Amino acid sequence: MIDTIMFDLDGTLLKFSQDAFLRVYLKELHAVFSGLGLNADLAVKATWAGTYKMISNDGGALNAQRFWETFTDLMKLDSNGIKPVERACDRFYQNRFNVIKSVMEPNEVSKRIVQAMASKGYTVVLATNPLFPACAVTTRLGWVGLQPQDFSLVTHYMNSRYCKPNPEYYREIFEKINKKPEQCIMIGNNVDEDMSVGLLGAETYLVTDYLENESNSDISAYRHGSLTELEAYLLSLPDITGTLGASV
Repeated sequence: MIDTIMFDLDGTLLKFSQDAFLRVYLKELHAVFSGLGLNADLAVKATWAGTYKMISNDGGALNAQRFWETFTDLMKLDSNGIKPVERACDRFYQNRFNVIKSVMEPNEVSKRIVQAMASKGYTVVLATNPLFPACAVTTRLGWVGLQPQDFSLVTHYMNSRYCKPNPEYYREIFEKINKKPEQCIMIGNNVDEDMSVGLLGAETYLVTDYLENESNSDISAYRHGSLTELEAYLLSLPDITGTLGASV
């Protein structure tokens, strides 16, 4: 029985394209690095290199460690030199990062469905690719009126050792929430990253408002629809409040 709903964030609960997000994000990040007196162009390249290290993480360290080791090495900084950069990035994600909200299409559906499914007794997980610190995820959730407390688990780079589409990313989630794949449905907009969990036995739902399908896969293989259609589907699922407790 499905008792757990896993939501992707960017392009799913947040309605914007990855290209629009990156265009504004990289411009603002460049300004942060410039303000620190760094070679901003090189720092942006180091950010990308660190991101690729997280995506290819083999589980031997947290994603955050992979990122900052790579960034520090490429920028030729020592342990003292990197600390102000980390602090400045955290301040950025808590404040100036909010300008990226300007590329987002407003919607009231995301908050409604997350809270509705929790009220119906489902475990609700934010399965966003863990490439950012927790403060960045908190800021992005705020754009749709949500907060980390609305979820049983929120993935970020300080609590994850893998990234999508590595199946180990999903296995790590299942272990943390003590669920089997068959109990879960993953909702996302990226065919390759989000729908891959189906290979482990989880149900999937592909949100098509900001569809990402680099592999040009046939999406008819997946249950799919707009965010509004997703809401109707989720609300049609049974109320399981009290069911799990009664079966123990």
